[in-house]
Amino acid sequence: MEIKCVGIEKCGRCLDVCPHGAISPGKMKTLVGDSGEMQIISVDRTKCDNCGACAKACPAKALYMCGTDYTIDEIMERVMRDLPFFKRSGGGVTISGGECLCQPEFVLGLLKRCKDEGIHTAVDTTGFVKWDVIESILPYTDVFLYDIKGIDSDLHKRFTGVPNELILENARRIAAAGGKFQIRIPVIPMYSDSYEVFDEIGRFCLELGDAVEVVQILPYHNLGTAKWARLQTNEPIYEAKPPSDELIQARKKQLEDMGLNVIVH
Repeated sequence: MEIKCVGIEKCGRCLDVCPHGAISPGKMKTLVGDSGEMQIISVDRTKCDNCGACAKACPAKALYMCGTDYTIDEIMERVMRDLPFFKRSGGGVTISGGECLCQPEFVLGLLKRCKDEGIHTAVDTTGFVKWDVIESILPYTDVFLYDIKGIDSDLHKRFTGVPNELILENARRIAAAGGKFQIRIPVIPMYSDSYEVFDEIGRFCLELGDAVEVVQILPYHNLGTAKWARLQTNEPIYEAKPPSDELIQARKKQLEDMGLNVIVH
């Protein structure tokens, strides 16, 4: 918003159209080359209901709506454009989020349509959902992209806000039902970057057996901090230095020595 906003002196249209008084004059911003200052807007997210009136009124597109509602038919129309590519490459459709399984009926319907067209399907999930949701999509999901952020449930809850018993149990049940995984491990400094944590996760992956096709190591990065600032929640965000290449390669070798197929993203 700050980059594109031309200032309330030149524009200010969003101040007039917001029906909830969520937009007000904000801080002063120094212009390029120290050629003066302009006052930009501030958005009170506690009052905003995402009606989009401000985005429609903003000529500079400093305010815009993120995300679009689609029907399954509309999504499939777009998917089918890529069908020749899928057939040549062996690719397919990945449904992700957020947590896509928070919309289970929609995901199930979309997966069924994809399988009707012979399209390979993947579901990217944390696994923190009721088993009956996962059970319903199992027949239509070729592979689960499944997060395992740690085995210690208390530590998992401290860092993510939820325990992990349900996540781990769902993984076991998927494996027992014949499902396939690409296990994803975020490498987060001071949480999941240690030898001990990887040893626990590795042993859990071995417990799942042939269901685990590959383990993906996902090094922490701080690209999300800019997005968080744009949300203007005034809530703190975890920040740390991304793990070194040496550490990532050490963790990769650790899992490979356990007999797992590992890649780094």
